[in-house]
Amino acid sequence: MNSRFLWTAKQLKPTLTKSKHVLTPKASLAEGEHVDLDFGDHYVGRIHFVFQKEGRHPDSPALLHFIFGEKKWELEEDNSAYHGWIAKSWIQEEWIHIDEFPAKINLSRRYAFRYCRVELLGCSQAYRVLLQEATLISETSAPEKIAIVGETDQEKAIDRVSLRTLSECMQDVFEDGPKRDHRLWLGDLRLQALVNYQTYRHNDLVKRCLYLFAGTADKNGVLSASVFTKPKVVGDGASMSDYSLLFIPTVYDYFKATKDKETLLELLPLMRTQIKLADAQMKGGVFLDPNRLGWCFIDWSLELKKRCACTGVYLYALRELIECERELGYDVKSEEARYQEVKEAAKKEFYDEKNGLFFCDGQLSFASNIWMVLGGVLSPVEGKEILLRLEERDDVIRPVTPYMMHHYLIALYECGLTGKMRNLMNEYWGKMVQDGADTFYELFDPEHPDASPYGSRSVNSYCHAWSCTPSYLLRKYFLHGEQS
Repeated sequence: MNSRFLWTAKQLKPTLTKSKHVLTPKASLAEGEHVDLDFGDHYVGRIHFVFQKEGRHPDSPALLHFIFGEKKWELEEDNSAYHGWIAKSWIQEEWIHIDEFPAKINLSRRYAFRYCRVELLGCSQAYRVLLQEATLISETSAPEKIAIVGETDQEKAIDRVSLRTLSECMQDVFEDGPKRDHRLWLGDLRLQALVNYQTYRHNDLVKRCLYLFAGTADKNGVLSASVFTKPKVVGDGASMSDYSLLFIPTVYDYFKATKDKETLLELLPLMRTQIKLADAQMKGGVFLDPNRLGWCFIDWSLELKKRCACTGVYLYALRELIECERELGYDVKSEEARYQEVKEAAKKEFYDEKNGLFFCDGQLSFASNIWMVLGGVLSPVEGKEILLRLEERDDVIRPVTPYMMHHYLIALYECGLTGKMRNLMNEYWGKMVQDGADTFYELFDPEHPDASPYGSRSVNSYCHAWSCTPSYLLRKYFLHGEQS
């Protein structure tokens, strides 16, 4: 832990903007009845209720069950049947007894939701329970409203939902998803920061997050994949090779957006360390597979083989470091030589001449080929051919998250396929809009909309940071004349 870095992060902790949203349903409930509340949009915040009784003096307590949902169907799920592999306690529900009326019930937890069900599980026949008022105090550190952009109604809808997604995840850090985890993840941060530079420009929040990662690195410079901030700051203790490498472009992107040279120079040694740490995981210029779950993320697919894609991330990060050091006036000859060495090794190890595609230990995936493109292993013309060839294959593992889909779109752009990039953005995120999304999802497979990597859709996040990038794509590539 670096106390000086953590002190810097503490000074940058934002003040949350709070807003009140009041519903007055005047719902009268007998045992076994419920009322569903709709706050009209997705919010992150805390809620309290005012209850009264109707009828005779209560001769028993009332037992109430509260269920909160980002999607309306969450109110109907049988949560007692949950068998996912992450904690059931992430499901947003509460049970409260009321002994006396009138009663003001303040639920202590913070929730991420649009819908709320209030269900009366038990009370005597002497009285009914009247829900008079539900008041939500929403919280965000997003500084202001942003004008919606887009050339079509669908693009404007996508932009609105993207902005909502980012603002809901902007709390005292850039959270990955306010329903679940409530923490800062490095891969998500990189994409959130890119959107932020084009929209809210809350750059001190990015800086705070960078120093939280730097401050929780271990004595060898190993970065945690995520950071908890409550009750105190601590890294999660797990490291992912691709996320650690992406710290490099995340810092460099911050510098390009802010020209904050002091921060760049302070974090540059840690950026260099990520390359050295990655080198220790490689042999012959490519990553070894440690056969350890979670060693590298890339995409939410447990069957995905990741050595090829992670090597591409390494090349991408090293190229960013070279560009950064060159801009600062450093000699980059050794880094350039290392880049060429890994680039040649990656093509030798993973490229299949017969098929004209990259395979990772016999497996064909979009992820492997996308990161080979982004890592600069191919020329834009060669990359274009590969990306088009991928679409013709039925035996390929496709992206399952908006996170991987974002990188696919950037690869299309790098290869001159801007029209295809825009069409795919509209198709993929547009289907979530058509699905009724108020905010964009953690993962989305249009062919399997109920898919979950956790064994149950009940714990999926339906407001997730890495899905907000259309607001970045629209402004950077389509509205500022940068199309190619």
